Amino acid sequence: MTRASLDKQPHEVASMFDDVAANYDLTNDVLSLGQARLWRKEVARAVDARPAQKILDLAAGTATSSQPFAQAGAYVVPCDFSLGMLRVGKRRHPWMPFTAGDGMRLPFKDETFDAVTISFGLRNIQDTAAALGELYRVTRRGGRVVICEFSQPTWAPFRTVYTEYLMRALPPVARAVSSNPDAYVYLAESIRAWPDQAGLAALLQKAGWSDVAWRNLTGGVVALHRGVRD
Repeated sequence: MTRASLDKQPHEVASMFDDVAANYDLTNDVLSLGQARLWRKEVARAVDARPAQKILDLAAGTATSSQPFAQAGAYVVPCDFSLGMLRVGKRRHPWMPFTAGDGMRLPFKDETFDAVTISFGLRNIQDTAAALGELYRVTRRGGRVVICEFSQPTWAPFRTVYTEYLMRALPPVARAVSSNPDAYVYLAESIRAWPDQAGLAALLQKAGWSDVAWRNLTGGVVALHRGVRD
């Protein structure tokens, strides 16, 4: 089994997600105490996909996150660099255009998409600035980005409880439900090392996105960041 380190070497991260692909969606539902489904609904609402629009769902994994966009009539491209995730997704949704791609070097032309989105994947890309720049490059003028990512709870007492859950409760739960529990130790560590809401907003602005804003979900456990390409 593979466990990525916090320097996030792409081959290590891809291999780690290959290992957990089969049970990834179920494990996420268990570890998030059912909140993952609610977060996906909020992402879909923020992206607001329309018929015939082109949507890039980066770090889409098995394409669970892509389904609301397809159901809205949009042309959605699930993209991920874990071939294991893509294989599982293709078996479940054979009609979808799964695409292997590195978030730091996306295999798409400039200004291809009306909207780009990434849920719980930006944190796993080695160079955050490069990924945000690539998302900007492949988005048409006037298009939008929606990022759903773990963040920092806003209420200090809850933040302490949450940190304790990540580092103490999450690993044993992961051992019970995941084929690679060490991957979820990496998950906990990577969440702790990730920028807070304002920090990610600053990175988006630096990459060129305008009208950057965020909304906290579940008390700031997750934040939904948005931006527009001028």
